Amino acid sequence: MKYPNFTEENKLWRKGHKLVAGLDEAGRGPLAGPVVAAAVIILDYKKIKIENINDSKKLSKKQREYFYDILTKNKSIKWGIGAVSEKVIDKINILKATKLAMKKAIKNLKPDFLLVDGNFKLDLDIAQKSIIKGDEKVFSISAASIIAKVTRDRLMQKYHKKYPEYGFSQHKGYGTKAHFASLQKFGPCKIHRKSFYPVSL
Repeated sequence: MKYPNFTEENKLWRKGHKLVAGLDEAGRGPLAGPVVAAAVIILDYKKIKIENINDSKKLSKKQREYFYDILTKNKSIKWGIGAVSEKVIDKINILKATKLAMKKAIKNLKPDFLLVDGNFKLDLDIAQKSIIKGDEKVFSISAASIIAKVTRDRLMQKYHKKYPEYGFSQHKGYGTKAHFASLQKFGPCKIHRKSFYPVSL
């Protein structure tokens, strides 16, 4: 199996870019809760001894938590988080909300180059490259995918305590059978995205 590596970052470091940020999000698809983005800048890759990191979707919950702890405590990594609420998602749409979350994630990091997961760019005056399936190829994007996912999952756990009847701790707001059933029974709650089908019905 091929794991994400530093090839993209290395090319940019050699060109003189010092602060290359990998960007990814979690929560574009769910029917409830925020979209959360993370940005990760590798300051010194030689000091990062992390093996078998991968796109967060390919890891178990236990693996994600393990990598999250290692990544967020490593002094050779700078990282930031940005979240955009379901209310804003309903107002501006999910793609614009994803871009806004990414802008928030890099706000305090001052990167000089962005590696963005996906096939879109951010309207910022910063050089950037979008990479489809970047979370499977690029170390910093993969790290961002893990930090974003764990952060969002923890938020949804908190929402579960507030709205236990929806089972957010299990499906994290995604459209599972159980979630559809609780939506039919109780109707949407405050954190449901009113613009998303079938909540919009």
